[in-house]
Amino acid sequence: MHALQRFVLVALCCVAAVQSPRAQDEAAAIASAKHVVELLRQEKFEDVAKDFSPQMTAAFSVKQLGDMWSAVRGQVGAFASFIDENVANTGAITGVTLGCQFERAAINIRVAFNPAGKIAGLGFPPRRANVEPSVPPPSNRFTEESVVVGSGAWALPGTLTMPPGDRLPAVALVHGSGPGDRDETVGANKPFRDLAWGLAERGVAVVRYEKRTRQYGAKMALNKNLTVQDEAIDDALLAAKLLREHGRIDRRRVFVLGHSLGGTLAPRIAAQDRDLAGLVIMAGATRPFADVVKEQLAYLSSLAPGGAAANEEAALQRLRNSAPPAYWTDLDAYHPAQVAATLTVPMLILQGERDYQVTLQDLDGWRQALNGHAGVVIKSYPTLNHVFLAGEGKSVPAEYARPGRIPDFVLDDIANWIKREVAR
Repeated sequence: MHALQRFVLVALCCVAAVQSPRAQDEAAAIASAKHVVELLRQEKFEDVAKDFSPQMTAAFSVKQLGDMWSAVRGQVGAFASFIDENVANTGAITGVTLGCQFERAAINIRVAFNPAGKIAGLGFPPRRANVEPSVPPPSNRFTEESVVVGSGAWALPGTLTMPPGDRLPAVALVHGSGPGDRDETVGANKPFRDLAWGLAERGVAVVRYEKRTRQYGAKMALNKNLTVQDEAIDDALLAAKLLREHGRIDRRRVFVLGHSLGGTLAPRIAAQDRDLAGLVIMAGATRPFADVVKEQLAYLSSLAPGGAAANEEAALQRLRNSAPPAYWTDLDAYHPAQVAATLTVPMLILQGERDYQVTLQDLDGWRQALNGHAGVVIKSYPTLNHVFLAGEGKSVPAEYARPGRIPDFVLDDIANWIKREVAR
């Protein structure tokens, strides 16, 4: 979690219109562009700027480069791997577009070189999404229907996954940070689809929807008073309302399941909706934002060649600059475990022990605040990472590019807990 973000990627290109002989060959240009990405990944912004063309130097400072990289990282997470590359020559400029997989999304990084091999342009345009064929559910034990969460200017398309029967328990899924789709797609994985299909097979209805910052990213970016209320909470409340109004769902048995940022915000959602039957918190942080981000940066630095240390304070400040002050003021004032301790609803809190984004320290925060509270179940899984996929050894960003599924034992734990609470 918690590289929180300005929600629109801006393609920033300052290309010098210099007419001269053709520049490097394609292989050399690709290698140079990948070297630029590696320097960005290590936050060596001054080293990148040393290779700027004069026009680029005049237009773009080292600080601006750092701020832009932090905004990108805040939106899509840590770099994982290269996907593909393309080279195009326009007059004297050689442009290299690298498809890059990050933790939460794939984007393009575009680097342009002038004939002297200097960087004449640098941008982070969105990557054209692959149009996936509609995938039929793998089971005849549930059906799916299109729904709309909310109405008017912020209406969100969603999917309701329904098992057979009436008076069903139901769950609304709440995204982590970044502009997530309804499946909370992360690299090659779709954890919210896993949850929806897996829980429906176990008798629990599930609604999932496009996150507001994905559906209305440009409009959200104009909100100078943006907070997590606008980003996530309002829509979670509307999703729970949609479930209560469905004729086959028991309105007294509607739960919220939040992952990552959604898990952190789950107590705040419940504080505003006293009709919820309970909360499922998956990898929700309890520590202050700055502590979580600094730990993430230190961990990722330890994975870099030579273990190069990141300038944590500078990186944190650049990240704060990527969203309005109101966002951070609101988030800094919120203490999720303390709010959870004021609630009377049952809670299931789950954590992957290989998670480096939200760690066991955060799980301890829930334990300490909720010690002795009735109806609270806390569990961790030794082999699982931040998106609850199994692996071995230290978790690395590249894991998110490998396809996997949330294990059956996690789905069983969630469904069985819901059914026990429903039966009380």
